[in-house]
Amino acid sequence: MHELPITQSILDIALRHAEKAGARRVTDLHLVIGRLSYVVDDSIRFYWDTIAKGTIAEGARLHFQRVPAELLCLDCNHRYAPDDETLACPKCQSVRVKVAAGDEFRLESIDVETSDSPSSLPAGEGEGDGEMKCH
Repeated sequence: MHELPITQSILDIALRHAEKAGARRVTDLHLVIGRLSYVVDDSIRFYWDTIAKGTIAEGARLHFQRVPAELLCLDCNHRYAPDDETLACPKCQSVRVKVAAGDEFRLESIDVETSDSPSSLPAGEGEGDGEMKCH
């Protein structure tokens, strides 16, 4: 259920940037989702179809890039992909670890059509609002 406000935020960001670019239509959104973020692609798609209706983003395609989880051992500085059974460092067996990658969720870019031609906009550049953290 937490995907509804997330999807609304994605739409708000896309519409704001599209308006600044003078876009007629938003055609594609490129999202980066870490394995540990627990965001469900299908739920985002489901809500997207509902909330984008009647906007210039209606019918826009959502593209998801999944980022694998990566941990950093705080004892030996080894970076590794955790397995499904343990988070312990495979090098020194320490459980003192932190997430190095895989918890991100952000709108990477937005493809729009302007009166001239299709273009791609970076989402949130210079504003810090293109990235959303979800755990």
